[in-house]
Amino acid sequence: MNRVLVSSLFLLLVLSALISLSVGSSDVSVIKGLWEWVTRQATLDAIVIGDIRLPRTLIALLVGAALGLSGAALQGLLRNPLADPGLTGASQGAALGAAAVFYFGIFPQLGGAAPAIAGLLGAGAAMMLMLLLAGSARQSMVIMAGLAISTLTGALLAMVLNFAPNPYAMQELVFWLLGSVANRGFDHLWILLPALMIGGGLVLSQRRLLFGLSLGEKVASSLGFSTAVGSRIVVLGAAILVGTSVSIAGAIGFVGLIVPHLVRPFVNNRPDKVLIPAALVGAILVCLADSLIRSLPPGPELKLGVLTSLLGTPLFIWLIWRERRRWL
Repeated sequence: MNRVLVSSLFLLLVLSALISLSVGSSDVSVIKGLWEWVTRQATLDAIVIGDIRLPRTLIALLVGAALGLSGAALQGLLRNPLADPGLTGASQGAALGAAAVFYFGIFPQLGGAAPAIAGLLGAGAAMMLMLLLAGSARQSMVIMAGLAISTLTGALLAMVLNFAPNPYAMQELVFWLLGSVANRGFDHLWILLPALMIGGGLVLSQRRLLFGLSLGEKVASSLGFSTAVGSRIVVLGAAILVGTSVSIAGAIGFVGLIVPHLVRPFVNNRPDKVLIPAALVGAILVCLADSLIRSLPPGPELKLGVLTSLLGTPLFIWLIWRERRRWL
């Protein structure tokens, strides 16, 4: 079942990528544009498809996959269906780190990689602090601890906005925080791809631990798993995924929270089998959401993070209602 599911989702991912490449204000041929871009022909189709739409599509896919995978990993680790990067403070921590680089020139020696590195550090610090605050009772206290860390990082981010060099810089940061993959190129992709491969590898290496934890910490320990070390590896992997994604694309809400809920019924609620399908579904949803944005009438562009929140909130309410009726 899992192989059929993954294969089907991969086909949907390819289809969503083709849809993304074909959507835009210019009517160009996708196949012709890709071929001319590969063969380095300076035609309109090659420029639109290869230089503009292709990196935007790939970044949307990678960011969606990272958010879906990190959300599934955190929900499995904490055994809490409400756990996602936003609720644990990781997204806010990543945004704070990237914003500090953007305005105060931290890590100047890293050049274009500075926002990604700072976002990684911010997300990792926020999530580690959340786990430390939740302590041994993190399964029941994660929401309260995450709220505290989110409030703290949100206040620090507001302070960064308060000391922005000028109103135009503040407006630019606010728009960036709303989340978007527009105006992103291959230079952003080369920063995003290695970090996501490392973060995804760390998370996927602990799949058996996540399954063991679903039976309880004592059972996982009796099976020979080092829950302390494994948990840190999962947190580190999720921090890399979230921190790099937010530093490149801004805050894109609800993907990490909703996607695991959509996948879980198809894998018998196995936290280890949710990971890869969640990454694929996250990639598909973000890519299609960005395609929807580009298909809207001309005018001020709706930000990707705003759209995912608008679509994700009703879906989350429906999931809650479904669970409520199940327990009545």
